Amino acid sequence: MAFLCADDKSMARELENIRNIGIIAHIDAGKTTLTERMLFYAGATHRMGEVDKGTTKTDFDEEEQQRGITIYAACITFDWDRITINLIDTPGHVDFTAEVERSLRVLDGGVVVFSAREGVEAQSETVWRQANKYGVPRIAFINKMDREGANFEAVLSEIRKRLGANPVPLQIPVGAGPPHVPEAFRGVIDLLKMKMLDFTDDSDGAEIVERDIPDDCIDAARQARNAMLEQLYDYSNKLMELALEEEEIPVELLHSVIREATLHQLITPVLCGSALDRIGVQPVLDAVANYLPSPKDLPAITGVNPRHGDQKEERHASSDEPFCGLVFKVEAEKTGDLAYVRVYSGTLEAGTRVYNPGKDKKENVPQLWQVKPGGKGQQVERVEAGDIVGVIGLRHSITGDTICQSQHPILLETIEFPDTVISMAIEPETSTERKKLSDALDLMKRQDPTFRAEENEETGQTLISGMGELHLEVIKHRLLRDFKLDVKVHNPRVSYRETVRRAADVTGSCQRQIAGSSTFAGIDLRMEPATTGPSRVSIQAGDTLPPEYLQPVLEELNARVEGGGLYGYPLTQVIATVTAGKVHETDSNEVAFRVAANDAFDRGLQQAGIVLLEPIMRLQINTPEEHLGDIISSLQQKRAVIHSTETRGQGSVVDAEAPLANLFGFAGELRSLSQGRASCSLEPAAYGAAPDEVLKAFV
Repeated sequence: MAFLCADDKSMARELENIRNIGIIAHIDAGKTTLTERMLFYAGATHRMGEVDKGTTKTDFDEEEQQRGITIYAACITFDWDRITINLIDTPGHVDFTAEVERSLRVLDGGVVVFSAREGVEAQSETVWRQANKYGVPRIAFINKMDREGANFEAVLSEIRKRLGANPVPLQIPVGAGPPHVPEAFRGVIDLLKMKMLDFTDDSDGAEIVERDIPDDCIDAARQARNAMLEQLYDYSNKLMELALEEEEIPVELLHSVIREATLHQLITPVLCGSALDRIGVQPVLDAVANYLPSPKDLPAITGVNPRHGDQKEERHASSDEPFCGLVFKVEAEKTGDLAYVRVYSGTLEAGTRVYNPGKDKKENVPQLWQVKPGGKGQQVERVEAGDIVGVIGLRHSITGDTICQSQHPILLETIEFPDTVISMAIEPETSTERKKLSDALDLMKRQDPTFRAEENEETGQTLISGMGELHLEVIKHRLLRDFKLDVKVHNPRVSYRETVRRAADVTGSCQRQIAGSSTFAGIDLRMEPATTGPSRVSIQAGDTLPPEYLQPVLEELNARVEGGGLYGYPLTQVIATVTAGKVHETDSNEVAFRVAANDAFDRGLQQAGIVLLEPIMRLQINTPEEHLGDIISSLQQKRAVIHSTETRGQGSVVDAEAPLANLFGFAGELRSLSQGRASCSLEPAAYGAAPDEVLKAFV
């Protein structure tokens, strides 16, 4: 993550003038291009970066520049008018959804970008749900109005139907489509001022000329304004009164009503344009300043006091309150980690100590940084509530950890990330490489909370796990390119889960000589599938087991649940219940009961029967109509379930679910089937029972 910042030595700002916002959308909707234009028009950069040329300020990683996509969330601090904006440009690819998740956790508002041609896509729905989860107020920008097939009204309809939102257009486009079509997109109409906005080519779109609305657009503009006002009347009696009296409605009143309704997530203001063609960008910045919340507009952050029995406590966005912040991203480096912290209350100064209540550890804060893209950044001495800052020197804190004053401890809600669905084995070529690989993987695990790495001592292989093929490919390239490791990389494989098929009652026992002494223990165990929730161990043993034996039994069973099933995959949705136990007066001890617990667990898995669960992926495919049949046929061969096909614009959209194991290489196959014209997005949907033939392959 990178920052652009002013050259001051502190970050004290008026709270009401700060906006912590994110740019979120489906891949290729134009997020990074919009961000680049914002930076240019705000005067933070002197040249517009281009995604296709790899010259963007936020996609600073070599992998991002080569692929033309955003992989790592990048935060840029810049000023617009009187407002200081901390803007995070997030990835659109589902494999990097963790970057979106942790960004939304600490953001106050969002700009959701939609393509005027593709509309609401799969990842659009995902990021919208994530924003709902964290209660983030949003504005929407319908981008790419200059593309063939662009349809403003169709996208509005999809926002209503598929996202359950209440979009309120504040602008309408003048025309739609590329320059060669008769009704080409050429500008936007501001429905609040009732003016057409022209973004002049001579100034690269920096100069905006307000004109009277053309005669052929005036009826559509009046109709759209009336529709906008009808939606806003519900949120302002004053607005309704002026309308009934047929009085002129001040633009300032409209701004105020839209802002209040947006902050309470009752509406989503909608703007439109083409970021690539430099049309409509500055009004988005104005909307961020006018309608999205400052830290002062938000309710107090809540947490628990770990020293007072997890009693609930609040922190308001004020420098007068005790300091607390949340670590939401770590950039791990060999020379020291850079932790990004959202400051929710109080002040944080360089050279002080903070407390991590989750780990009960004190941390030093030697340096605070605002980091510029591609550079070393700007060191600051002090930050206050509402700010986002990079901290160098934290040794124990990772993503999701709270840091606060030790005299006033508070533990904020952490950030939850989804489980990995795909794995890949790697082997170091030499023992020297093994140590280097271990160090590199430890560093990458600190940085990426959705990345897992475990070494198999028997095979010498290390299994790395991630969110998808692209995720693992990026990790592989980092190991080879950045760390210059000499490793052998195997093909990806699916991360299965195990559960039990039915309930089973079993008895585990220990009757053996251990260290020359007779030992005895007996455990009655019931193993059964759980319909919901995680695996767990419960007790119904009553008085049949004394506490000194019951405790090691529960420890052993919990360790077995954590350790996985018969085939080495994680166990899920399994209930293991201790129903009774047998104790010998002289021959029973703790070791015997641990052995009996393991014996009971093994017998329980065998008799209950194992069901292998495989990750099921949700697919959304956009394709020209003429290739639809071939794509449907291919999906059916992959055990896919087709949920719907619908016509959208000039193409078709297929919603389906299919096992991940059958989708390796599907992106290349899709390109071949559609002559490169179809696109596909995947995201984890659920775990489902794999067919018996899949399980038999492991036996």
